[in-house]
Amino acid sequence: MSGQLVFDELGTPLRETTFVVFDLETTGGSAEADAITEFGAVKVRGGEVIGEFATLVDPGRGIPPEIVTLTGITNAMVHAAPRLEAVLPAFLEFAAGSVLVAHNAGFDVGFVKAACRRLGYAWPKSTVVCTVRLGRRVLSREEAPSCRLSALAALFRATTTPIHRALADARATVDVLHGLLERVGSLGVQSLEELLDYIPEVTAAQRRKRTLAEDVPNEPGVYLFRGPSDEVLYVGTASDLRRRVRQYFTAGETRRRLREMVALADRVDTITCAHPLEAEVRELRLLAAHKPAYNRKSKNPRGGWWVVLTEEPFPRLSLVRRAREGALGPFRSRGHAEEAVFALQEGTGVRPCALRIPSSGVPGGSACALAELGRCAAPCVGGQSVEEYEPAVVAVGELVAGRNLDVLARLARGLAEHAAAERFEQAGVDRDRMRTLIRALDKGQRLAALATVAELVAARPDSLGGWEFAVVRHGRLASAGVARRGVAPMPVVEALVASAETVIPEDGPLRGAPAEEVSVVLRWLDKPGTRMVRCSTPWSEPAHAAARWRPWLERADHARTSLLPRD
Repeated sequence: MSGQLVFDELGTPLRETTFVVFDLETTGGSAEADAITEFGAVKVRGGEVIGEFATLVDPGRGIPPEIVTLTGITNAMVHAAPRLEAVLPAFLEFAAGSVLVAHNAGFDVGFVKAACRRLGYAWPKSTVVCTVRLGRRVLSREEAPSCRLSALAALFRATTTPIHRALADARATVDVLHGLLERVGSLGVQSLEELLDYIPEVTAAQRRKRTLAEDVPNEPGVYLFRGPSDEVLYVGTASDLRRRVRQYFTAGETRRRLREMVALADRVDTITCAHPLEAEVRELRLLAAHKPAYNRKSKNPRGGWWVVLTEEPFPRLSLVRRAREGALGPFRSRGHAEEAVFALQEGTGVRPCALRIPSSGVPGGSACALAELGRCAAPCVGGQSVEEYEPAVVAVGELVAGRNLDVLARLARGLAEHAAAERFEQAGVDRDRMRTLIRALDKGQRLAALATVAELVAARPDSLGGWEFAVVRHGRLASAGVARRGVAPMPVVEALVASAETVIPEDGPLRGAPAEEVSVVLRWLDKPGTRMVRCSTPWSEPAHAAARWRPWLERADHARTSLLPRD
């Protein structure tokens, strides 16, 4: 079967694509050290010229003699020309929304990117086509021993001869581009997306695999690559399943492990979804269920770390994999969890040792070095009773639950004392531990607040005048759907609620929901424009949540010197 696309698979037809073919003249070959002396650009669409842009540029320096000889541009010619500060924004406006084309595009695009960095303009991340690369892909060595612009212009009988002047070279490149597009058109390349896929080398085996995408719909959802034994090799999401799956069978996919995966694949299964939130949640669940060998995303939704208080007369902080009520987390790594433990021990007085201590202590024993340093009240040798130790335990619980923030204030005072005493290294360590603790508290409290709500229905406007809906129960996505433009939304909501998954809450701060799924749902709810349709109980965060410390956290993240003097 042919690998050519049918009409409904085409992306942007080449005849409807606007190209801005441009060329630069410069004072040398380094985008960082040299300067632009001339811009030339031609805007074309459907084979017709619809605009031109050309100007000399004052480089603010002398033009080397060898460059004058090559281009004919002299210092006198650019003396009264505008500076790059005036030319660059005009060129970016001329090229906006178009595909950039240049002969040896890396050179010209590199100079424009460097100019954007220096002058504070955002590079528009335009699609770029290089006629040198396209020429080497299309033309044989016998037909075109050289892919220099002058050689290709002669081959395609360009109406303009390139003379190392920007506008003339851009006009010649237009004719070369049109000649090359005629060649690839005869090979079935009809859209911009196909052109970009075609330019790099693609093996015959990759092209044959493209038939696996033939029955994939142009819908949002999840795709699964399956191997020869029907095993799931890889899971991903896409807003357009067909377009995304096709990319795996082109040279656009350069990752070695995924090329290896495609070579093994025998089938692609898809699950269409109502909207991106449903696709992302389904992906997480499929990753957990199948643990595909070629995915690097988390395949263990309950693989995070939590900090809990042990159940003993003198509780200590312990790291566990499964949360229970009052746990702090989740943490992605054990190291971050340990940092939070150190901060909690410092701020509350919870003992740092791992001994199991009876309620009466161990008479006759000797305290450890931490007690001598004043970091522990030595309950192990009777230095502290259960009643005297209890406030430290309560402080941890109150902080995690969002009822009291005194621990954070205490840690902040400790930082200030270290800074005043010029103990900058210790202050830096404590500051970073405090940052980790605040971030974990804030995230955990927000996730727990959402997981507490038995049922929540939210809506987001789509891009076509309709609505996307999500039914969330105890932090899990229980149902998802859409009401297209013109469809009454509330009957859709009622149908989604009636058919939603039943979620039975479990013990623990997230009521048994995987932390990653609750995080994904929360991010969707937090997006601007999301509206609450109904909520079984008020969805609110604790009155003394760690969110109050976000300004401190922002300063710590972005301007640490405002918190501690520079060492």
